[in-house]
Amino acid sequence: MKIVVADDLPASALEILRAETGWIVDARSGRPPAALAADLADADALLVRSATKVDSRLLESAPSLRIVARAGTGVDNVDVPAASARGILVVNAPGANSISVAEHACALMLALARSVPAADRAMKEGKWEKRRFLGTEVRGKTLGVAGLGRIGQEVAQRARAFGMRVVAHDPYISKEVASGLGAELMSLDDLCATADYVTLHLPATPETRHVFNDDRFARCKPGMRIINTARGELIDGAALQRAIASGVIAGAALDVFEKEPPTDWSLAQLPQVIATPHIAASTEEAQELVGVETAATVRDFLRDGIVRNAVNFPAVHPDELQRLQPWIRLCDQLGGVITQMGTGGIEALGVRYYGALVESRGVEVLAASVAAGLLRPILSSGVSIVNARAAARDRGIEIVETRSSRPRHFTSLVSIKLQTDAGERWVEGTVFEPNSPRLVSVLGVDVEAPLGGTMLIIANDDQPGVIGEVGTILGRHRVNIANFALGRSDGGAIGVVNVDEDAGAPHALDAAVEELRRVPAIKTAWVVRLA
Repeated sequence: MKIVVADDLPASALEILRAETGWIVDARSGRPPAALAADLADADALLVRSATKVDSRLLESAPSLRIVARAGTGVDNVDVPAASARGILVVNAPGANSISVAEHACALMLALARSVPAADRAMKEGKWEKRRFLGTEVRGKTLGVAGLGRIGQEVAQRARAFGMRVVAHDPYISKEVASGLGAELMSLDDLCATADYVTLHLPATPETRHVFNDDRFARCKPGMRIINTARGELIDGAALQRAIASGVIAGAALDVFEKEPPTDWSLAQLPQVIATPHIAASTEEAQELVGVETAATVRDFLRDGIVRNAVNFPAVHPDELQRLQPWIRLCDQLGGVITQMGTGGIEALGVRYYGALVESRGVEVLAASVAAGLLRPILSSGVSIVNARAAARDRGIEIVETRSSRPRHFTSLVSIKLQTDAGERWVEGTVFEPNSPRLVSVLGVDVEAPLGGTMLIIANDDQPGVIGEVGTILGRHRVNIANFALGRSDGGAIGVVNVDEDAGAPHALDAAVEELRRVPAIKTAWVVRLA
């Protein structure tokens, strides 16, 4: 496994990656684009901060790349659509700097209330202007939090400690969550009409660009003060200047700007504006935590297949995604099994969820995982859970998902049917505790076997001597049996044999399978190799 770290990360973050046996960590910042492209030719992961631009050309130079990790919140320097098209997971570290950003937002709010920068500047000029800097308390005032995610929640908690009333706008947060923070949910217009201070913690999307414009400022409570530590695009800078000039907005504290550094400094230089150079997350603690969290996210994905903090992955709550991880792995492996059980043009993929699993939010990611496992062995281009649905669609493969609350012998179960021009294949699986994916049915025959490694799946007549003959042939070819599971149904049988392949004899199993296929009682045999 090779990991390229293109920008500076703390030593503690690099140690997380270097602790893995056999992993090569190439950590050099400031290398020219051509050198970086060359170093990525055989890389599995790329870690960057904001300095390195990860564009489509750079991604094309990295055919083995599986994950791009941005040590920070924004991914403006990563071409996410290009990465998604290549099946490359893009992750960030959205929570590690939450405290630092929240504290900076509160510091800016207090600085606005007490004119701290102007008072300091006057003192440095030798001016004692005590009467000029009459401030206001934030106690008893109303703070409007636009965006009640991690950072917004941290700000809300601190504002309550100051004795402020907190109102919030976030269409994706429940009333229960807001109530637990002591915040009242309302529309953005109502928030602006109510709040004495508004702090922005919204994402930058086409819908939120210039969400604070002339029209929005006109609806604000006269004398409101606005704080922005999120994204510069949220505020129309010219509209803010006009709102300040008219007195509708009493002041603003800005850590972010549409263009950084600004080409037009007129807004930042207004006496009613406190400006900082995008430093909300720039604390020793945040930089350390961001690096460590990013490294751990990459390690867990490459080593265990665990997806966290994904930017181009289906929107599933992190807790739910964590709970689904064993099932994501199971479905990828079931897809790998079913695609290696024969040939034929694939027409449709059916995925059915049974039992308690149907109640999981975000269960739809499992079908994408099945598709990734299905297509990976037969496509030369990269395919992962990120682009598997698109890859299936491009090849005319219909994915049909159904659900049943009926448990079917297990608390939860995934059933997969693959329709090809040569017929139908059918496998089912579940997860045993703790985190053990199991194959529990093949072609409608119940059989229980561990998933992973190299597997031999045999369909045969249910008659004496077949198991012994399978063992004899494998032994003759020096193929070791790790587990042998048998299922029987209506005169037929399915055997699932987990075997150890000898790296020194790479063709031994294939030769054994050819001999097995010549046994009259054996209808067919498939070799399945799972990562």
